[in-house]
Amino acid sequence: MNDVLNVTARTDTGTSRMRRLRAAGKVPAVLYGHGQETSVLTLDRKELVAVLNHSGHIVQLQGAVNESALIKEVQFDPVEDRILHVDLFRVDAGEQVEVALEVVLKGTAKGSLSGGVVNQLVHEVVIRCPASAVPERLELKIGELDVNHSLRAGDLTLPEGATLVSSPDQVLVICNMPVVETPEAVGAAATGAEPEVIARKKAEDAE
Repeated sequence: MNDVLNVTARTDTGTSRMRRLRAAGKVPAVLYGHGQETSVLTLDRKELVAVLNHSGHIVQLQGAVNESALIKEVQFDPVEDRILHVDLFRVDAGEQVEVALEVVLKGTAKGSLSGGVVNQLVHEVVIRCPASAVPERLELKIGELDVNHSLRAGDLTLPEGATLVSSPDQVLVICNMPVVETPEAVGAAATGAEPEVIARKKAEDAE
């Protein structure tokens, strides 16, 4: 079942009015798509934050409009990290949509048992799937990940009916032995010289 967002129609515009609206715990939003007229809306900030924390992507709008929508984009204040604006896109249950989903690592890598360090390079990938079947996140099993090996986007198990939009060759996670600084490297750093850093080969060694 999709998360519900209560929405009201909005007529106010302008920077000062939007500032007062946000101060009152509301978030300005627009709803568009499917060739229909754009609706200018207001959301409740607490409801929206709860949906985002739940990794919701498809929501049921209720109030001024009553339809399903994809949370297309959320704009944040770069300084205060508060929500400034939300773009919503109309969707039907069976419609194919593209969404960026969080990749969560599951299990203990085989290489970590040998002293290797697991490093997740990419935390999101884009998939295409029916709007009614958008998962909260994607899980990547890393149990067989050994030292000097990697896992790519193509190694993800996707839900039924979903296809990968991101490149299947995109490296998501690698496992390498930690780099141990030698006395020579420490001495070179102290004198300002640039030592030969083994860490630079991490990506080259990943398979």
